[in-house]
Amino acid sequence: MAEKRDYYEILGVDRNAGDDQIKSEYRKKAKKYHPDLNPGDKEAEAKFKELGEAYEVLSDKDKRARYDQFGHVGVDPSYGAGRAAYGGGFDMDLGDLFGSIFGNGFGFGGQQRRSNPSAPRKGNDIPVSIPLSFMEAVHGVKKTISVSPYETCEDCKGSGAAAGTSPKTCPDCKGSGYITVQQPMMFGAVQSSRPCPRCSGKGRIIEKPCQKCGGQGRVRQNRRIEVSIPAGIDDDQSLSIKGRGDSGINGGPSGDVIAVVSVRPDTLFERNRYDVHVTAPITFTQATLGDKFIVPSVDGKIEMEIPPGTQSGNIFRLKGKGIKFVNGRGRGDQYVTVEIEVPKKLSREQRQTLENFESSLVMDKNYDKRKTFDDRIKKEFGKGA
Repeated sequence: MAEKRDYYEILGVDRNAGDDQIKSEYRKKAKKYHPDLNPGDKEAEAKFKELGEAYEVLSDKDKRARYDQFGHVGVDPSYGAGRAAYGGGFDMDLGDLFGSIFGNGFGFGGQQRRSNPSAPRKGNDIPVSIPLSFMEAVHGVKKTISVSPYETCEDCKGSGAAAGTSPKTCPDCKGSGYITVQQPMMFGAVQSSRPCPRCSGKGRIIEKPCQKCGGQGRVRQNRRIEVSIPAGIDDDQSLSIKGRGDSGINGGPSGDVIAVVSVRPDTLFERNRYDVHVTAPITFTQATLGDKFIVPSVDGKIEMEIPPGTQSGNIFRLKGKGIKFVNGRGRGDQYVTVEIEVPKKLSREQRQTLENFESSLVMDKNYDKRKTFDDRIKKEFGKGA
């Protein structure tokens, strides 16, 4: 069996990472390697599956605890390991025994519970990335996505056995999925439990597998799902479509489809939570005299007014013209930053007119920033500067 990579390494987090960091890194990398965004790329597909496996373990409190203590052996029954009894009824974990002898990271006091192979298990969630335009995220939209979940085989109803037959209890493990073996050690025999080789730890044997599912009880199906994206959703937020993921095992509930949205940048608008920011160029004359002009908003064109003497970089707030709150009342604001655009080409007459205009202005009353700047230069370098 090929050695598996460390789950923390796969997600790019350290072993003390919190749940939010694990979730964030998973979403970021899952979006990067999603098959829909990398069609035909087998390497990306393999990395995507690897990420899903790592996240399934590290996002589950119990599984993560077992993985931290035992590594892959704690979350994958195919790796073996289990309980051992030494001497006169003294119970100890086989991992503890080898850990104390070889120092291989098992640690003392570990308890590895054997899972019931017949117990119901929830199906896996399926992550999906949904690309949206800026306006689709602002106003909401319906999108159709393609998923390929494992679903209960219709021919065998999930049993894995061909029609007219049924699975048999494994005679070796009596349905437990584990067998007990004895191993000689330097201080006596050690009794340990490991997955049953005859039934591969399933506790049952299918003598005549279903032809459709090959005895797995589930088959992949291509499905198209319509998803309603709510107005106001932001980049990297997710939606959960309940029960549309992989079907459960042994009658367990189905997993969910986790749709993570990816919002493309817009050429006019920038978003900060529910507020919208726009930069609007205005002319020198508009800034000097004041004016009404048209600016874009997420709801269309609106007219705004700037007062005389507006400076480049001034910000104006348009209350309630931002983005609607997701699944709530109210909305954000729009902020318009004005930039004064200076004319580049002037005729001789226009230049003369501006020079006359400039010479007629009183510096102290019209150019506060310029006067303050000049005063600072004089103070620093002297009046002759």
